[in-house]
Amino acid sequence: MILEKLSMGIGDRFGHQGQAQLSAILAARNQGVDVVPVWNKSFREHTIIGTGPLDTRQEADSAVKALAYTGPYYVDADHINLGNCDTFLQPSDFFTIDVAEAIGQACEQTAMDAFIKQASRFLGELKIPGIETPMQVTAEMLEAIAQKFLGAVKEAGRIYRHITAAKASDAFVTEVSMDETDVPQSPIELFFILQALSAEGVPAQTIAPRFSGRFNKGVEYVGDSIQFAKEFYQDVAVLAYAKSQFPLPANLKLSVHSGSDKFAIYNAINKALAQFDAGVHVKTAGTTWLEELIGLAEAGGDGLVLAQEVYARAHAKSEQLCAPYASVIDIDLSQLPTPEQVSQWDSKTYVASLRHDQTCAQYNPHLRQLLHVGYKIAADMGPRYLDALQECNEPIARNVKENILNRHILPIFG
Repeated sequence: MILEKLSMGIGDRFGHQGQAQLSAILAARNQGVDVVPVWNKSFREHTIIGTGPLDTRQEADSAVKALAYTGPYYVDADHINLGNCDTFLQPSDFFTIDVAEAIGQACEQTAMDAFIKQASRFLGELKIPGIETPMQVTAEMLEAIAQKFLGAVKEAGRIYRHITAAKASDAFVTEVSMDETDVPQSPIELFFILQALSAEGVPAQTIAPRFSGRFNKGVEYVGDSIQFAKEFYQDVAVLAYAKSQFPLPANLKLSVHSGSDKFAIYNAINKALAQFDAGVHVKTAGTTWLEELIGLAEAGGDGLVLAQEVYARAHAKSEQLCAPYASVIDIDLSQLPTPEQVSQWDSKTYVASLRHDQTCAQYNPHLRQLLHVGYKIAADMGPRYLDALQECNEPIARNVKENILNRHILPIFG
């Protein structure tokens, strides 16, 4: 199974926006931008909401049928490991193998020696086409890379072989994720990680490194956008060269996780892709859930009341909700409005505070991040919340489509 050049992870917490999401993909196609949809949902999300991987498959299939979509599409077992992989095996055809926690994990000396022996042909100056300054490779560097990353690569191999014991290797797409860690991988580290993955027999079609800066959930990129542009460009160059040096999939491309709403870096991604004629996979997730809240608030009446209640409950449980996402959110509690204040808001004020429009004086990134991680509140509401999605479908679907198409697909891929 070969993943297409441009693809987008369109997560959907509650599984009700498949058609709205796919309509954005179709609208982009009508404008000459061909992006493949990948419905992604993690084990953690399924656990919180009470759904399962089969629900994601059914959502995707239903949307495809309803809109008579004839292009390729995928269902991603997002951020899986050996402990939670099995329930995804049947319905998924895209597996994001998350080995970030295994970075630094000890590895057998024989494996270390084999890696260093293979990599030693690159000792000295490593000239990568597209990167002006040659990279210096030393024996000490190779030893350090092996100690830091080889254990994670071996873990990726174990998970990949576990999947292939149940599914044919040509029946799914493999992604390797190393992004949920504190320290970015440098371009030279990425090159040798790819060597190790190739030697391990993991046919990664996408790889998600940790980039510099912060990729907080649902808000703007925090960091030096110029440094990111340089880093992303070099990583694209590294992938192109690695494919010429190691037996890796010809369509191998970068994957950008927590990629939603990172408007400051979309131009850099777009330019690098054009220069190298490269592909990319960009994952979004919680922004669709936030567009549901925006649509509920826009609807007014009971929809606005429900959106206000979600905020009130999230505010009361902020510590509990934020804990699992502590590394990918930055919320100043003093900048949050009180539930009493929000209860007095009209639709326009609620929407302006939540929608990611940095030109709007009322936009509140702290409120947005809290609600981003607060989807458990809506899940606990059960049928009441899901029924509201049906009742307010028009404004919700409109906002979901607008967000994916005009704020994400066209700036990144257009």
